[in-house]
Amino acid sequence: MARLNIVEAIDQALSQEMQLDSKVIILGEDVGRDGGVFRVTDGLVQRFGEERVIDTPLAESGIVGMAIGMAIAGYRPVAEIQFAGFAYPAYDQLVSHASRMRNRSRGEFTVPLVVRTPYGGGIRALEHHSESMEAVFAHVPGLKVVIPADPYEAKGLLAAAVRDPDPVIFMEPARIYRAIKMEVPEETYTLPLGKARVVREGKDVTAVAWGAHVRTLRDAAQRLEAEGEADVEIIDVRTLSPFDFETVVASVKKTGRAVIVHEAPRSCGFGAEISAQIMERAVLQLRSPVIRVAGFDTVPPLAKLEDYYQPDADSVVEAIKSTLKF
Repeated sequence: MARLNIVEAIDQALSQEMQLDSKVIILGEDVGRDGGVFRVTDGLVQRFGEERVIDTPLAESGIVGMAIGMAIAGYRPVAEIQFAGFAYPAYDQLVSHASRMRNRSRGEFTVPLVVRTPYGGGIRALEHHSESMEAVFAHVPGLKVVIPADPYEAKGLLAAAVRDPDPVIFMEPARIYRAIKMEVPEETYTLPLGKARVVREGKDVTAVAWGAHVRTLRDAAQRLEAEGEADVEIIDVRTLSPFDFETVVASVKKTGRAVIVHEAPRSCGFGAEISAQIMERAVLQLRSPVIRVAGFDTVPPLAKLEDYYQPDADSVVEAIKSTLKF
């Protein structure tokens, strides 16, 4: 079993899905000859040719629009948007067409499309390169939103997304693309969309995150355990839409406390929806208010201020201690 990082795990998943199904097509800016901006698709054009790994013009609306047409025609396109902040021009295509086609055609047509895009900060990038816009997509009925937290999850969730009959926004946390290596099975496998995982069991507080901040929660939980302060249960949501509220609520009913972490702006971030669902389903079991640790209601800053914007282990530890003292 090889030790892979997220980039390598995604590349392997794409290669295996293309081998299994000749209808799987990759398209996007520089995905072929250059292997993508992060080299996630490196080597695929050499293996499968230019008819299945297609370098497109710099036109996100065109990339997604073409992919929608291909999906309706029976292909399974995987479209790459170089950074999540560049997806805005394609938003009309995703909302007006991809998400609605099953309903519009009364089930006659589906759109088995995957839109892959790196998202989030932590890489000292420029404007539009560090957006964390998962709540924007999760709000759209008909779109599935998937975010992996490590290489094993990335491979299994991407394979499931490629095989899914409906459009999936697959958001890849850029800050941990190469930060984590772990053993990943060489054979193909899938992980269920719409099912959260309990990363770490605990009894004092439930901590919820996705993507890169599952690692942040691990760091905070280890510190609190070492200090004898708290036994933290960690939940990786994996899929924001559909969302597994049952797993989160069951955990909160056990611990009586919840801390939710994401780097997107606090107002109307997906943490607010999780908090509302906890209040509706487990208010009598809560021992303290739900706390959100999130980014600020500003445009993601440039490099010098990035560390002040991002939630980190210190801010999570402070939030957990606060809820325990309530």
